Amino acid sequence: MRILFVCHGNICRSTMAEFVMKDLVEKAGITDIEIGSAGTSSEELGNPVHYGTRQKLAQHGISCNGKFARQMNRQDYEKYDLLIGMDNANIRNMHRICGGDPDEKIHRLLDYTKRPGEVADPWYTGDFEETWSDVLEGCQALLNKILEN
Repeated sequence: MRILFVCHGNICRSTMAEFVMKDLVEKAGITDIEIGSAGTSSEELGNPVHYGTRQKLAQHGISCNGKFARQMNRQDYEKYDLLIGMDNANIRNMHRICGGDPDEKIHRLLDYTKRPGEVADPWYTGDFEETWSDVLEGCQALLNKILEN
């Protein structure tokens, strides 16, 4: 199983989801899930993880050292089994980049939870705690869905 988390710039939400999911998978003793993240835009290419995301992850004992923003590309659709966007704009851009979604691999993270919707964007809100809550709930629900199958 290969999962790619996607947001706009790949410095806040998708990176948080990548490292939260890696932590959950590791704690569950699962070794056959590959996890990455990317952005739909080129605005943050090569930039490190946003300090707010780094701080929030560190508060929970999770490191994101060595991660730099990258842009999603069409080949990601073939490489990954699931492409998980954070909001509706991400989903639209992912469809555009991938040329559609014939295999139904593209989903919003919170659609795996009991409260489907968009992950709060701390770039605009400054509220990394709300984003952490959304991402953790979404990743836990996604992992549960994977383990059911």
